[in-house]
Amino acid sequence: MKIAQASVVLTGASGGIGAATGRLLIFEGARVLLVGRSKQNLLRLAAELEARIPNRVRMDALIADVTTPAGRDAIRHAAEMRNVNVLINNAGVSSFGALGTLTDAGITASVETNLLAPMLLTSSLLPHLLKQPRALVLNVGSTLGSIGVPGFSTYGASKAGLRGFSEALRRELADTSVGVQYLAPRAVDTGFNDAQAHAFNHATGSHMDKPEYVARAILKMIESEGAEHYLGLSERIAARLNALAPRLLDGAFAKHRKALKTLPQTLHAEGEI
Repeated sequence: MKIAQASVVLTGASGGIGAATGRLLIFEGARVLLVGRSKQNLLRLAAELEARIPNRVRMDALIADVTTPAGRDAIRHAAEMRNVNVLINNAGVSSFGALGTLTDAGITASVETNLLAPMLLTSSLLPHLLKQPRALVLNVGSTLGSIGVPGFSTYGASKAGLRGFSEALRRELADTSVGVQYLAPRAVDTGFNDAQAHAFNHATGSHMDKPEYVARAILKMIESEGAEHYLGLSERIAARLNALAPRLLDGAFAKHRKALKTLPQTLHAEGEI
């Protein structure tokens, strides 16, 4: 699909990856509905884009919480009005730390935002998308959904669920006009991760991409209509190896366990994209 032909719903638009993706989509000619629950960040982004793009009808902003029925209904209504043909499920929250340090609320929020909300929003928009000559659902996951890493047990579980959902739905809709895609970024240098997660990534030598790099990958996936893509060659290889023989990788995470144990053992709240 050509970017100029895309009418997009982008959730999580008020965060790092979302804001970078929204900017790039609009500058490349797409029509974009920016969706986020951070009013201040979303309105700041909308104001910035309105000042920079010549044709303002290409962009709208909707303050909505994708985890609530009211928020999803608002998104669906706006999407139908704009004749959307691309849904990017990007909204998410982090959940980092040893399992015993995570709050019940943080664990619940991770699963609700990263997995349940994309499933419910996709289900809500699917009747409309199926009426389009060509439509795409692009789910932004994580390499942590394919490689279990200490410290990311609940976050990785939510993204593993999203990967499974994407794979099954892609096969379910294979003979329709709707394609389903899954993009797995590695660590990204945004406010999504708290100071402890950044310290953990530094201690373990995890590569961190800029959000603009992920945004470009999202646009390339829309254009190629490819089914699945992992960012980073070593991460791509590790994900494939882990799928084939996960026990072979168990011994590779000693430094991750050590780094996790050196962090202050305080309760963690979730961070939002």
